[in-house]
Amino acid sequence: MSTGNISSARNQLAGKVSLLTPGAVNTEVVLDLGGGNSVTSIITNISAKNLGLAVGTEACALVKASWVIVSKEKGLKTSARNQYTGKVKQVKTGAVNGEVEIELPGGQIIVAIITNDSIANLGIKAGDEVTALIKASHVIIAVK
Repeated sequence: MSTGNISSARNQLAGKVSLLTPGAVNTEVVLDLGGGNSVTSIITNISAKNLGLAVGTEACALVKASWVIVSKEKGLKTSARNQYTGKVKQVKTGAVNGEVEIELPGGQIIVAIITNDSIANLGIKAGDEVTALIKASHVIIAVK
């Protein structure tokens, strides 16, 4: 999904801040992406202040495709705060790594770069249901 931001991050998810929970050092930021999806990020309090974040602020979550973990297991318990189940839209393989596009029920696309061995071992193909896992600390928040 393109948000008009110039970035090498393949995953650019536009939304609005729905929750800010400041701590001693970090702030938890939750963006409502629409379609029943949200993304959680952990950023420093200074970053939250510098970005001028408040509930209702339009923002973009940036996630490099190589930071996305893909699983075919349902109900997997993990420390990754962001878990998105969707259908594989397409798989492209390269010499070593492949690109997996996952379409979420709300229409957003999550792109993952994983090894060809992982694609083969998991048997990932278009139409499969998979879960994309993203740690909150791997989500960068940007504003215009």
